[in-house]
Amino acid sequence: MPPAQIFAGRHILLVEDDFVIALDQAASLAEAGARVVGPAPTLAAALKLVAEAERLDGAILDVNLRGELSYPVADALRARSVPFVFLTGYDRSTISASYPNVPVCEKPFNLTRIAEVMFG
Repeated sequence: MPPAQIFAGRHILLVEDDFVIALDQAASLAEAGARVVGPAPTLAAALKLVAEAERLDGAILDVNLRGELSYPVADALRARSVPFVFLTGYDRSTISASYPNVPVCEKPFNLTRIAEVMFG
């Protein structure tokens, strides 16, 4: 199924600390019909969005946010039963063992791959 059908109407939290990358990712998600929540460039901003968002259907988390790890956001999403993926430029082995079943997608951003692993 194409990303446009998978993301259509879904509220997707985007957590990314690089402004240019975040804009590109947000544009791709919006093109696919998603309602982008964020993007959040910091751990604090992401946690605030998770706490305040009435609806979240999924999330894309950059693992390293300017030296802070996004694991507290992952935990908050788990508590709400929101599916998410980690997006990173690093190898899977760098992800905490606390998240063995969370999909990891490598940068650069691949919307089709993210759709498959998050909602597949």
